[in-house]
Parts: sequence; C-alpha cells; structure tokens
Amino acid sequence: MSGLFALLDDVAAIAKVAAASLDDMAGQAAKAGAKAAGVVIDDAAVTPQYIEGFDASRELPIVWRITKGSIRNKILILLPLALLLSSFAPWVVTPLLMLGGAYLSFEGAEKVLQKFLHHEEKQTKGETAPSDPAHLEETKVKGAIKTDFILSAEIMTISLAAIPESNIWMEAIVLASVGLGITALVYGSVALIVKSDDVGLHMARKGRLRATRALGRKIVVAMPTFMKWLTIIGTAAMLWVGGSIIIHGLDKLGWVWPWESIEKLALAVGEWSERLGGLLEWTVEATIFGIFGLAFGALLIPITTKGIVPLWTAVAGLFRR
Repeated sequence: MSGLFALLDDVAAIAKVAAASLDDMAGQAAKAGAKAAGVVIDDAAVTPQYIEGFDASRELPIVWRITKGSIRNKILILLPLALLLSSFAPWVVTPLLMLGGAYLSFEGAEKVLQKFLHHEEKQTKGETAPSDPAHLEETKVKGAIKTDFILSAEIMTISLAAIPESNIWMEAIVLASVGLGITALVYGSVALIVKSDDVGLHMARKGRLRATRALGRKIVVAMPTFMKWLTIIGTAAMLWVGGSIIIHGLDKLGWVWPWESIEKLALAVGEWSERLGGLLEWTVEATIFGIFGLAFGALLIPITTKGIVPLWTAVAGLFRR
C-alpha cells in the first residue's frame, strides 16, 4: 500500500512539473508573440491587397490557401532552421534579427516616402495583367506566400530571440505555438476584413430592423477609413519594431551608448509623472525607435534600389543563362 502512495506522490510531482512547464511555455509564447506585434499588424494590413479584385466567392478560399502557405513557411521551413541556428550557431541570431529590423525599417520608410512624395507604383511597360482569373489567383497567392515568408522569418527570429535559454523541445513548442497562433490571428483577421463589406452590404439590404440596416451601411462606409488607419498603424509599428531591433542589436554587439542614452532619456521623462511614468517612458522609447527606423530605412532605400537590387538582378540573370 505504501508503494501505491509513493507512486501516486511521484505521479502528482510529475503532473506539477508538467503543469509548471506548460505555464512556462505559454508565458514564453505570449511574450515572444508580443515582441512580433509590429510585424503581425503589417502582415494583417498587407495581405488584403492580394484579395482585391476577385469575386466574393473566391475571397475566403484564397485566404485559406495563403494561410496554408504561411503554416508551411513557419512550421516546415523556418521552425527547423530556427532550431538549427539556436543549437549550432546562436551567435547568428542577433545579426539576422538586425537584418530583419533593417528590412522592416526599409519597408516602413518606403511606404512613408511613397505617401508624402506621391510616388505610385506603375505597371512595367509592356507588362499586362493576366486575363485568366485562375492564373491571376495563382499569381496573387504565390506573391502573398512569398511576402508572408519574409514576414514569417522575422516573426520566428524575433520569437527565438525572446525565448530564454532552454532545451530544444521547449524552444520548438514555443516557436510552433507562436507561429500557429500568429497565423490564426493574422489570417482570421484578414478573413474578417475582406468579408466585412459583404456582411455590411447584406445587413444594409436585407436587415429586418432599421438599426441593423443602418449598422450595415456604416460598416460599408467605414471600411475604407479602417483600412487606411490599419495601414498607417502597421507602418508605424514596422518602423518602431525595426528601429528597436537594430538599437537593441547594437547593444548586444557591444555598441551600448544608443540604447543607454534612450533609456536614460525615457526614465528622466517618466519621472515627471508618478501615475503616467511607465506610459511616458514607453512613448519616448517607441517614438525614438520609430524616428530611428524611419531615418535608417530612408538611408537604405537608395542603397537597395541603386545597388543591391541591380546587383541581385544581374547575378540572377547569370544563373538563368
């Protein structure tokens, strides 16, 4: 009988350890996901552009196809790569993270400059859009999955850097949880966004109550403004996260004065108010990170467009021959 009680005690102890591990993994996944918030917002803002122009009956199937591609990107490709880097080359994580921060800063700065300089994307001369809807859908889906791969790589790298040192199984579970959770959040939101017009139109036309019809009309009218603000917030988040990643990366590589200076300034501003101190500190940090991200991204635009892109095109052309 005593052996049975001892066994039950052991089972209870194992259960407590397992529960603590699950809590730990859930907490780490939540923190890692929060670090990737800027990329998530931008992903949700960018993806609806790939569904524009299609018949309403194809919108959700297209979102589902992109979702499956995103899961493949994160779980089958990026997760194993992240675990390999963590196990055999952890020193690469910070430079990769900074490279991703540079990409976010570049993308954010490009969007800001296009907005204020009124540069609109023009179709290449002689290039015509595919007339076959099936071919167009295939092209759009592939483009969305490629864009998702870049954003997913940044999400997984940010998440990996946010996980405290632990065993490979813990890292795998946390990264998989973050990847699947963010995918569900982003593409669930995208599905709601792209169908909001249809839902609002249906409510406006066939709602039984006057209030329902009025709400439907408001949804239809509000969606363009909502999408505009989502894009603005996504761009601001990209610049904030991109600048933050680069400055924290410099700090880890030994160049500590930028982050120390920002931290001292934020603490000094936070001391002005006892109640709002934390909010003021965050606002100062986020503002400086965003300004730095914008300036750094603007600096990268001519380097990328005049140097990196032509060089990459030339090298790629040699391999095609």
